[in-house]
Amino acid sequence: MIRSSTALRALALAGAASVLLAACSTASPSDDASSSSSAKADPAAKCEVGTPSTDPFAIGTMLPLTGTLAYLGPPAIAGANQAISDINAAGGVLDQPAEISTSTDSGDSNDMTVSSNAATQLIDAEVPVVLGAESSSVTLNVVDQLTSNCIIEISPANTASSLSGYSSYYYRTAPPDSVQGSALGQQITADGNANVAFLVFNDTYGTGLRDSTQESIESSGGTVVYGGSGKGEEFPPGQTTFSSEVSAAIAAEPDAIVILAFDETKSIVPELKSQGWDMSKVYMSDGNTADYSADFDPGTLEGAKGTIPGADASADFKAKLAAGYQQSEGQTLADYSYAAESYDAVILTALAAQAGGGTDAGTIQANMAAVSGANGGTSCTTFADCKTALDAGDDIHYTGPSGIGPFNDNNDPSSASIGVYTFDADNKPVYQTGIEGQVE
Repeated sequence: MIRSSTALRALALAGAASVLLAACSTASPSDDASSSSSAKADPAAKCEVGTPSTDPFAIGTMLPLTGTLAYLGPPAIAGANQAISDINAAGGVLDQPAEISTSTDSGDSNDMTVSSNAATQLIDAEVPVVLGAESSSVTLNVVDQLTSNCIIEISPANTASSLSGYSSYYYRTAPPDSVQGSALGQQITADGNANVAFLVFNDTYGTGLRDSTQESIESSGGTVVYGGSGKGEEFPPGQTTFSSEVSAAIAAEPDAIVILAFDETKSIVPELKSQGWDMSKVYMSDGNTADYSADFDPGTLEGAKGTIPGADASADFKAKLAAGYQQSEGQTLADYSYAAESYDAVILTALAAQAGGGTDAGTIQANMAAVSGANGGTSCTTFADCKTALDAGDDIHYTGPSGIGPFNDNNDPSSASIGVYTFDADNKPVYQTGIEGQVE
């Protein structure tokens, strides 16, 4: 269910009177058909909690260093590094320093051998926890491999609805597509757009989010006139020319066009512009709501909108991330997408180890829901404060910069914020408001 903020309700009143806002989000039909997690055996079914390990807390990472999602690598790395720094500043986990012991490249869905090899490397390293992957398709490629080896996989960015409840050893700190799709659909119809076209790539992420967004649009009284579910009008990942797709979408006479893609967006946007499309009538999602100041002429995307799951992190938190990333990587941090979710993923796993008195995967998994607040407890917002409460024998409810709610029975965050962004004259997305969503 989505609860619109006051600002979004005001936008809705300004929209076309015939367009009603959607009130609920549900899993898409394609998810039910393609991968019902409830019907699939848990890959980690054989995993058990043994004698708690007293080894230092160490995690591995599987993040996009190459490929179409490489721009999401730096914020995730920055978030993870900052979490480790804050953990160690508070005395570490079980009074020992924490570390990221093994870092690997997830690549993207265009070459799954990259992530398969990364998973093998992480298994050989015997890490108890893996942060990643950021692509849902990549996770679907490796999640069985990791969790069947009793390794916890926790993603800061996976949104595919088919991953809800996939394994007892799989978690995520981003909400499923049903939440973002409902929010994106609400924003589109609230802006008065009744007829909508999709330019969407044929990827688990793209089609899943398209289906959820389409459901939201149609339940609000809108119509999808191009690129809808079951029409066969998707394009393959990695495509670089889009003249025919853009022409077909515009010919359908939509009020708005939604682009659901990754790096392909850099080819789609110029084509839309060249064919005379009003770029303020473009909508995007977390896969491509990014800084395009170095890619397009000034003003190209001005007025376009996009959504990114997660709360807008505070200026202080972003400053810490930027300073830490500059120090550790020697580079400027240009994007903060999923940095807070990466930070919270690492903090939650560390708190689970602290609560259970062991740094092994079984102990961490057994305490993940509890430290996220599933059982209530003392509210705390930092590793240091949560550790103090745990040491005092209290149950805790950690709430970090991502603002997610406690893990539910599917190991999804039970609530999350979806940020709405508007592109400025420099083609940079600027946060406008947030929509709070309950994950069903």
